[in-house]
Amino acid sequence: MPDREYLYGQTLSQLEALCNQLQMPRFTAKQIARWLYVKHTDSIESMTDLSAKQRQSLALTHKVGLTAPEKVSTSADGTKKYLYRTTQGHYIESAYIPDGDRATLCVSSQAGCRMGCRFCATGRQGLQHSLSTHEILNQIGALPERDRLSNLVFMGMGEPLDNMDNVLGALDILTAPWGFGWSPTRITVSTSGVVPALKRFLDATSVHLAVSLHNPFPEERVEIMPVEKAWPIRSVVEILRQYDFTHQRRVSFEYIVMSGRNDSPRHIRELCRLLDGIKCRINLIRFHKIPGSPYFSPDDQAMIAFRDALTRKGIHTTIRASRGEDIQAACGLLSTAQMESA
Repeated sequence: MPDREYLYGQTLSQLEALCNQLQMPRFTAKQIARWLYVKHTDSIESMTDLSAKQRQSLALTHKVGLTAPEKVSTSADGTKKYLYRTTQGHYIESAYIPDGDRATLCVSSQAGCRMGCRFCATGRQGLQHSLSTHEILNQIGALPERDRLSNLVFMGMGEPLDNMDNVLGALDILTAPWGFGWSPTRITVSTSGVVPALKRFLDATSVHLAVSLHNPFPEERVEIMPVEKAWPIRSVVEILRQYDFTHQRRVSFEYIVMSGRNDSPRHIRELCRLLDGIKCRINLIRFHKIPGSPYFSPDDQAMIAFRDALTRKGIHTTIRASRGEDIQAACGLLSTAQMESA
């Protein structure tokens, strides 16, 4: 644990409370926020529009807290996987994915995950702990390519809606004018369907939503996604029907295709029934093999045929390009289990 508290990751209201505690003017909180989230300074001493006395007082109990990644792995396709150590001594991974004039960072929200999805390497290692707002934002602020980022996806390790308070804090800082100032349309949060938190998330934010679907039949989905037992996908869809996804905010459904298990004509028909009336897209994702898994990826021809069949049914469907598979950075492959057991 840090010897002093971290400033990076504190919201404006938290900074205002801190300034009040230290008997600093309230406007000082916005000055500090600018240094943290616009200039990404790594030291209190560099906050030169604060007086020397204010900086000294602040430094007694706090530090900025940006911590560099411990390791980077680079894929043949240019994807980079960064390893960060958490304040509790665990590890998380983030994937940086450049694509022409776009660059996306796949952010983690937990060290490990307790959802236990059978096709996911993260789920196999279980949950170590939920990340603080600082640990979520540090993946962005300490990223060497930070200034090149165009998009963020909360699709790394963990279930974001299982860590709602800290994820909402991070989204507040990312989209607020006193913070990063990003448009919500640059951010997507993924969920396997944590029903108790979903409505709160939709009401509190304007960012895009991606729902991990993977099978429209409850009795089949529960075999690969235990979350189905607690929070059925049909309950998730019923909540989504209460919201408008026809303007800036969009909802998509992630669908990892497993040959012979969820890619038949009956799955197509059930997907259409399940999603009828919701303006959405389906992102098809090739299954990435993990050790001991009984699942296999279909070939390119089968993926295209599945996409085209859904498109003909009126559902906008795309095939997500696989990136970073050679460094275990592709969808479903992030895992620090080996390091956790060392």
